[in-house]
Amino acid sequence: MPKRGRPKGPDKEPILLRLGSPLLDILDRLAAAEFRSRQGQIEKLLHEALVRRGAWPPKAGETEPKEGSS
Repeated sequence: MPKRGRPKGPDKEPILLRLGSPLLDILDRLAAAEFRSRQGQIEKLLHEALVRRGAWPPKAGETEPKEGSS
């Protein structure tokens, strides 16, 4: 019998992130405007920032940043 519910997504690791109230207010407004959760909005913004920097998608065989790079 096939399983029901949402398909299993990528493995995710929980992290602790401290953000100030003004930043959280802006994140919540952006998230609501795009029908996302706060967590989803943070993931989207981080993804966009990595794409702009040319760090996403990761290159084949590259698992950790090179030493000395910032």
